[in-house]
Amino acid sequence: MAFRFLLVSLNIDAILGEVTISGRRRKLEEMAKGKHLRDAYAATIDRMKAQKEGRSALGMEALMWVSNAERPLHTSELCHALGVKKGSTDLDHENVPEIRTILRCSLGLIAIEASSSTVRLVHFTLHEYLSNNPGVCQSPHTMIAEGCLTYLNFRCVRELSSTLDSAPSTVPLVEYASRYWGKHIRMEKTEFVSPLALELLIGFEQHISSQLLLLQYHDSGPWWDWCIYGGVYGGDGPNGFTGLHGASFLGIAGIVAALLGMKGWDINAMDTLGRTALAWAAVGGHEEVVSILLQQEDINPNTPDTQYDRTPLLWAAERGHERVVKLLLEREDINPNTMDTGYGRTPLLWAAARGHQGVVKLLLERGDIDPNTPDTRENRTPLSWSAEGGYEGVANLLLERVDTNPDTADSEYYRTPLWWAASGGHEGIVSLLLEQEDINPNTADVPNNRTPLWWAASGGHEGIVGLLLEQEDINPNTADIPNNRTPLWWAARGGHEGIVRFLSEREDTNPNTADIPDNRTPLWWAASGGHERIIRLLLQREDINPNTADISTNRTPLWWAASGRHEGIVRLLLERVDINPNTADLQFNKTPLSHAASGGHEGIVRLLLEREDINPNTPDSSLGRTPLTWAVGRGHEEIVKLLLERNDLNPNIRDHSRKTALEFATSLGHAGLVRLLSQPKPSLPIPIDAKQARSMGWKTPPQGDSSDSNNKRTFHSGDEGNPRKKHRASPPKS
Repeated sequence: MAFRFLLVSLNIDAILGEVTISGRRRKLEEMAKGKHLRDAYAATIDRMKAQKEGRSALGMEALMWVSNAERPLHTSELCHALGVKKGSTDLDHENVPEIRTILRCSLGLIAIEASSSTVRLVHFTLHEYLSNNPGVCQSPHTMIAEGCLTYLNFRCVRELSSTLDSAPSTVPLVEYASRYWGKHIRMEKTEFVSPLALELLIGFEQHISSQLLLLQYHDSGPWWDWCIYGGVYGGDGPNGFTGLHGASFLGIAGIVAALLGMKGWDINAMDTLGRTALAWAAVGGHEEVVSILLQQEDINPNTPDTQYDRTPLLWAAERGHERVVKLLLEREDINPNTMDTGYGRTPLLWAAARGHQGVVKLLLERGDIDPNTPDTRENRTPLSWSAEGGYEGVANLLLERVDTNPDTADSEYYRTPLWWAASGGHEGIVSLLLEQEDINPNTADVPNNRTPLWWAASGGHEGIVGLLLEQEDINPNTADIPNNRTPLWWAARGGHEGIVRFLSEREDTNPNTADIPDNRTPLWWAASGGHERIIRLLLQREDINPNTADISTNRTPLWWAASGRHEGIVRLLLERVDINPNTADLQFNKTPLSHAASGGHEGIVRLLLEREDINPNTPDSSLGRTPLTWAVGRGHEEIVKLLLERNDLNPNIRDHSRKTALEFATSLGHAGLVRLLSQPKPSLPIPIDAKQARSMGWKTPPQGDSSDSNNKRTFHSGDEGNPRKKHRASPPKS
């Protein structure tokens, strides 16, 4: 929709730009033939060029700046950029156009972003159009670089203090010009602006742009750099950051060569960050500049910075600048094993930790590289770092070296490369490591005792679990400390069916290991999570204990399945002859039947009532309600019918409000339930309350003809005393 409105707007502007009726009719006919927005852009640019000379130049130059700037320009920056006069030596404020004038001259192709006061092209398709038609703005980067350098060489800018962290509002273009002039030069590689650049770089360390350039690095560099170097140069200015440092930082090879030919430089001089020009070129990956600097007779390629002893090779390796690394390694006097003091890493360690495969390959080709040198912080090898990062290509290169130790653990937590690869889910690296003869698949970390298998199972990495279980010496039961959670425990809890299958099929896997201190088994977790297929797998084990309850609540797998409406799991559990269907929780003394009845889970109630050893009369401790009372209270008529079919049901147990099931139904106005409960039953027990029911171990009613076994209605009371010492119904013996 915005696209269409833009097209209409540009066409209308073009038509109204004609001053005669004939001209407007002709323009309308021309527009009718154009089917695309690009035609409207072309027509608008033609109209822009056809304006009076000054307006035309201003509109086209504004279009050039906005479309080629490295970041969105603020309105004041654009105004000052367009106010720079070629060959001028100082800022002429009267030559700076107003933003309203610029917008008028651009004929609607430039707009202001109100939220940020920046200027932008009216639509992204205009940027595409200009990119596809480079002839619209010829040599834009050269022109922008010339404008930036002219601005930075203005007298009013040179007079600014080099210790300022930002430019005054009177010269708003200084910040952009300082940070991006070099990039614009590199993009078109022109020598046209070299004199302006050299003028700036002579005495560069006293110029505000040197400070702003370093601040740019501070703001955009990796976090580990500004953690190390933050605040080093703030306040005192960029002492020692010369023009040679600046040109090397920006990577302008032609300017570096010109500077070296102008005067004698201390090629190894350090700036305020303790870095040489070569170090800055290596940091930025500027291959041509590195090559030029290495040709200087007195260059020292191993000069470390003064903060953490990082050499140019360390910087290039850490940043992944493969060609720069290659140039440096061609030097006979290069030291490839220099270790920094910040992290205690060699170039190989940095490259491996960052996943720079090409750099690792170059370094490993040298015979004087030790692939096992660990860092001094964590005692971790290059293989350990690559395994953590999942850099399979790097790990493969390292393992191709016959002298690489694949099983070295760090000194503090005893984590091996296999441990890192398994914990990160890097299956390819795990496979590579397990092919090594001297790998221990059971090495656990300290102090938590977590093995690679533990990590793979807890993370759901089925492929890695399969690889590890193929190892003859694997221990599938290693539990963590202090919680005693095994790989099977984690797989069951996480619902990882494939991993549970792998583990449960092993005869040496213990399916009953419970965690500490809650005593929750894999089966408990699978039931509580509703993982029916995992339940089926675990119940295939003859040694599984289906009744293990947790310590804090005494809830069994069956309790969780019933309360969670998992009918399929309830059916699987009840097929076990050793299941106890009557275990109640500690908090409310609610049994699985009580939960199913109160929740209206008819299928689960039916399954539970098929068990001969089910107790249908257990009242809970909070309200004194039995399964029947709960079903009545929730209006579950079909469940009430099912319960009343039990000969051992006692419908006369009173809850804490002193109501029987019939009285409860009457008070709630459930006519259907009242009819069901009012049907005469022979030999019904006398009404008792829930407390009496829990304190009496009745198996037959206290009145009625005990000799009439067909009409006798018996019931089981709730277990008495401490719920954890209840006389639960004993499961049948197999």
